[in-house]
Amino acid sequence: MNPTRALPQSKEALLKSYNSRLKGDVKSMLDNFEDIVKLCKTEHDIQISRMIQCELDAYEMQVRSANMVRAAESLLKLVSDIKQYLILNDFPSVNEAIMQNSKVFRAKQGECDQKLMNLRDDMAADVHDLEEDYYTSNYKC
Repeated sequence: MNPTRALPQSKEALLKSYNSRLKGDVKSMLDNFEDIVKLCKTEHDIQISRMIQCELDAYEMQVRSANMVRAAESLLKLVSDIKQYLILNDFPSVNEAIMQNSKVFRAKQGECDQKLMNLRDDMAADVHDLEEDYYTSNYKC
């Protein structure tokens, strides 16, 4: 059962669920890896033929490696679930990020407004100087 899609749970229960999934998957990977390493040990006094033992070992390695892949995929799913939970339920950090962006954009807006007002004042002074030169010149129509 997927804890993020179940009925609303308390945070503690959800964290315990994530923690138990993590421990279970890591333990599964470790146990299967240890068993694969144990298969590498050769036994000299075995009752079955060497070919049969090789086939049995190869089959067991395939099963154990498939179990490790399944546990790794489960860990990836767990990471995805945790990311989804944090994105959807981490309102304080989302609000903080929004407030931070808002402050930055308001500061930028203030800078732009100040630059526009300076530009307006400079243009007004230049237009005034041009008008004065025009009306006092001999070239007006």
